[in-house]
Amino acid sequence: MSNISDILQGEYESEYGNEYDLSVQKQFSKPKIYTASGNLKQRWYVYFSYRDPKTNTLKRQSPIYANANRYKTKEERMAILTVYSQILFKLLKRGYNPYADNIELFKKNTAKQSADNTTETPEIKIPPKVELKSEQPEEVVDKGKLIEEAFDLYMTLKKRSLRENSLRSYKSHINVFSEWLKNNHPKIKFIREIDKKLVMEFLDYTLTKSSARNRNNYRISLSNLFQTLEENEIVNQNFVKNIKALKTQPKRNKTYSKELQENIFKHMEEQDPMLLLFVKFVSYGLLRPIEICRLKVGDIDLKQKTVTFEAKNKALKTKIIPEILFKELPDLSKLNKKHSLFTPYGIGGEWHMSDNGKRNYFSKRFKRVVKETFNLDSEHSMYSFRHTFITKLYRALVKESSPNEAKSKLMQITGHNTMDALEKYLRDIDAELPKDFSELLKS
Repeated sequence: MSNISDILQGEYESEYGNEYDLSVQKQFSKPKIYTASGNLKQRWYVYFSYRDPKTNTLKRQSPIYANANRYKTKEERMAILTVYSQILFKLLKRGYNPYADNIELFKKNTAKQSADNTTETPEIKIPPKVELKSEQPEEVVDKGKLIEEAFDLYMTLKKRSLRENSLRSYKSHINVFSEWLKNNHPKIKFIREIDKKLVMEFLDYTLTKSSARNRNNYRISLSNLFQTLEENEIVNQNFVKNIKALKTQPKRNKTYSKELQENIFKHMEEQDPMLLLFVKFVSYGLLRPIEICRLKVGDIDLKQKTVTFEAKNKALKTKIIPEILFKELPDLSKLNKKHSLFTPYGIGGEWHMSDNGKRNYFSKRFKRVVKETFNLDSEHSMYSFRHTFITKLYRALVKESSPNEAKSKLMQITGHNTMDALEKYLRDIDAELPKDFSELLKS
């Protein structure tokens, strides 16, 4: 089936002012122009109806945008679309049928262009003032794709760029939003019917059912959704990004005291040596638990004593393995490099589970072996060991150098991208404490 836009473009570039003495078929409606009531932020187009051969009723056809929406004034858009509507009307009278292949019509059109290739295209004259009245009835305003179609398109596009965990999180949030729409606004079927007020209603509902943090997470997911749809011209704008995030109280992971840390290590050495090695990757390697769960045997370079991993803010990152940790490693040279480094059964093996699933497994194992034994609260976790040993490193470095020098050395070890990020992190974990100021209070 030939594309109507191709035929229109050919007609546009030829002499479009000639009239044709053809009988008018009552198979179609006269093309009209939708101007969005003069709103230049919305798309303008030509629309028409054609009799469906199956139902024998006039059916609205796909709108024709051409290149009119590149123009920034009402007069220019109206002038361009007026020409296209006239050309479309002539093509319909000449026999164009959106339900047929139109091959013969396309051949005639091509022959006509060849015969008239010396004729210059007349200049479009923009009228000084154009009265803009949208002729489109309210009930047929373009609402775009169905909600399910728009959501499916989003997930298809994001599969190419997001990690498995992020994709799963976005999909979960969008499914919850979709279910909420069906239950609370069943009449809303099209993606362009969703507005800021509706999303705010959903976010308020989420807040009453959970927390401000969870509400903000849904806001991020929906903003990502509508930004992608905007970039692909499925919706006109991403209004979710203008919804403010709520202030939340960040979850705090406390550091361990020296005595408690040593007691925990001793207990794991006796009860679960492999869990201890996992925790030492957090403590000495300063990796996050989920980064450790992603490690393959081949990510450990035994010659260079380095580890390459997927970091929080980079695709791949390489760190040295300090000797205190390297000497704890078993012989990895004969293991399959594609196998997971840590598994429930030991070092090196196949483990078919998502990264989040692996992290949850070791978190539960740590809870059973350590937290329940030492009666630790929710603010003491495996991640707390990272805070503990970064604090230990900083306080050791600052004894031998100025705070700025100590931070510069520490930044290379922790992998923070900026000094501001490192300083904020040190403040959050209370690593940077002042010297005793008792003497100042005496004066």
